Amino acid sequence: MTPGGGHGRPHDGQSPAVVLAVDSGGSGLRVALAPHGAPGDDRSPVRRGAPAPPPPTPLGAPLISREPVRTGPRGISAGHLLDQLLPMARRLMAEAGAERLGAVAVGAAGLATLGDELRDELPAALERELGVRRLALAADAVTAYTGALGPRPGAVIAAGTGMIAIGTDLASWRRADGWGHLLGDCGGGAWIGRAGLEAALRAFDGRPGGSKSLLARAEEMFGPMPELPGRLYPRTDRAAVLASFAPEVADRAGSDPVAADILRAAARHMAESAAAVCPADGEPRLALTGGVFNMGAALLEPLREELAVRLPHARRVPAAGDPLDGALRIAADLADGRLALPLDERMLHVATEKPYQDIHDPNSA
Repeated sequence: MTPGGGHGRPHDGQSPAVVLAVDSGGSGLRVALAPHGAPGDDRSPVRRGAPAPPPPTPLGAPLISREPVRTGPRGISAGHLLDQLLPMARRLMAEAGAERLGAVAVGAAGLATLGDELRDELPAALERELGVRRLALAADAVTAYTGALGPRPGAVIAAGTGMIAIGTDLASWRRADGWGHLLGDCGGGAWIGRAGLEAALRAFDGRPGGSKSLLARAEEMFGPMPELPGRLYPRTDRAAVLASFAPEVADRAGSDPVAADILRAAARHMAESAAAVCPADGEPRLALTGGVFNMGAALLEPLREELAVRLPHARRVPAAGDPLDGALRIAADLADGRLALPLDERMLHVATEKPYQDIHDPNSA
């Protein structure tokens, strides 16, 4: 494949039957296959600001791996991703009776800062193993945005294990945070869980700011507190382990002021990041996506208050779908020559068998 910045119709004039989408995050991998390009489908470009059509409907339930993709000296490991992805993709294709893929979209956590190996190795590997000629590599924030809002201006707060805010005016992307659980992701699941465990350790030590209720629950989940560092630090999935404690913080926020303060701080961090990326003009849409928001009112109410102060011009809308839906939309639009999102080497990188100027021309056959 030739790295490019666009999209185009199949060079042989045939409409591919299926596309493949991948959602790779701190909690593992999800892979889905969907049909596209059925006779009678309206594949005309989406007008700026117009409601976007729904993403393709997956063929059956997605396949899931609970093992997060490892990182190595060159960032996210292409080999480890392929080890998990290829068997799942082949299984989905066999079950669907699909012989070829119109396009693949991979949404990966950390792509913007840790994606060099994926950009260098995935295009050739997927072409060799699956015959893929159209590939989009997207930061998981981009797939979260696309799943939530489609190709429309606005901003999205995506909070799961990590947290990132992303916005676009459809000319370029803006992002805030998403720097990983050691340097940022402020307000995400790992951040909330880590803050809860810190409060538990403060209570264990007898320091101010501790929470006896969080201490009791932490000991139930992880054992004696002096053993927690040895249990946690060597793990490669420690972000997911930290995030597993976040629901415990939310469960106690109604009766524990320390837990409530943690969620208020998380809401403030999220709103600050959203304000940094949201378009300043017009009435941009703002959506929330990610498992952290399943915590309910204990987090959503302080977040609503923070957003009202920092983004009074933005219109809150429900997310239309999740990051896997976003990857499905990107894959289908790439296969059909109608990808309208801004392209960016680190945020949304496209590799195809056609050069940029040809695939970006809507009249190209």
